[in-house]
Amino acid sequence: MLGIPTVLDRFIQQALLQVLNPIYNPTFSDHSYDFRPGRNAHQAVRQAKKYIGEGYEWVVDIDLEKCFDRINHDILMGRIARKITDKRILRLIRLYMQAGIMVNGVVQERYQGTPQGGPLSPLLSNILLDELDKELERRSHKFCRYADDCNIYVRSERAGKRVMDSVENFLEKKLKLKINRQKSAVAKPQERKFLGFSFTPTSYELKIKLSKESLKNVKYRIRRITRRARRIPVTQVIEELSTYLKGWLSYYRLIEASYVLEDLDCWIRRRMRCFVMNQWIKKCSARYKGLRNLGVSDKSALSVAFSRKGPWVISNMKPVKVAMPNSFFTERGLLSLSRHYNSLSKMT
Repeated sequence: MLGIPTVLDRFIQQALLQVLNPIYNPTFSDHSYDFRPGRNAHQAVRQAKKYIGEGYEWVVDIDLEKCFDRINHDILMGRIARKITDKRILRLIRLYMQAGIMVNGVVQERYQGTPQGGPLSPLLSNILLDELDKELERRSHKFCRYADDCNIYVRSERAGKRVMDSVENFLEKKLKLKINRQKSAVAKPQERKFLGFSFTPTSYELKIKLSKESLKNVKYRIRRITRRARRIPVTQVIEELSTYLKGWLSYYRLIEASYVLEDLDCWIRRRMRCFVMNQWIKKCSARYKGLRNLGVSDKSALSVAFSRKGPWVISNMKPVKVAMPNSFFTERGLLSLSRHYNSLSKMT
């Protein structure tokens, strides 16, 4: 659950963070990439690719079950007290962890976990999970951790299963945390996702690709933006869609199998054609006039206008493609993922 602090509490937590970060950040593991200055998810994915390329072709994909909600306050405060001796600061941090959550107007007390939504919460989780990082380093494992997602790379399935069992035992005994067995597994890296990415082996090299779940999620969001029930101008939909796609690609620009972006571009343009056809769907005459205005011949416009097929099927018919080619949407500001990806690649 999210625990959004008030403005004053957010201000105080940010002040605490700015003092505590320089104390703790230098001591954290180099394998930890989350919520740290100068570190990000892209670095974690690149490092994971490097491990796989070195021959560690099995991954122990660990997902902690409700990690932020199940952090033990006493264990965490014990770790913090090793470096912070000011009792006023320790008391303040504990009070923030114990701050209740209001659900439907009723305050629920908190006895474990750190409230997500405040500036201090990511640092507190890193302080506790650094114990896991140090243990994995002590065992000389190759791993990347981002928040509660931890991938450990090993050379065989047998070694992976052994590591999974030993790490689960360590987490339960030392940190009172549980592994979500349904979301965790020992598998080949290309069968798993890490921070929205996956990997695909080719004849020449290993490449970073978009995970199936990420592709499914972006298509769901695009469907929501271009859904049939929206009776708004096409230009407004294009503006909203392009803004979303630009932000989405700024994160997923790391993918090296860029053919998926070309396929996604084609699918998006078909969604847009479908959206336009939906605007005309109630009347055959409106569909006919709309196509004629876009330069479609009389015969072709009639074949589409009086078709009994649905908008999605109609959107793939040749007259509709002629009426609304790629340039139709480009001129109206629709972002091309493949072109924008190439421009970002040149910049980097």
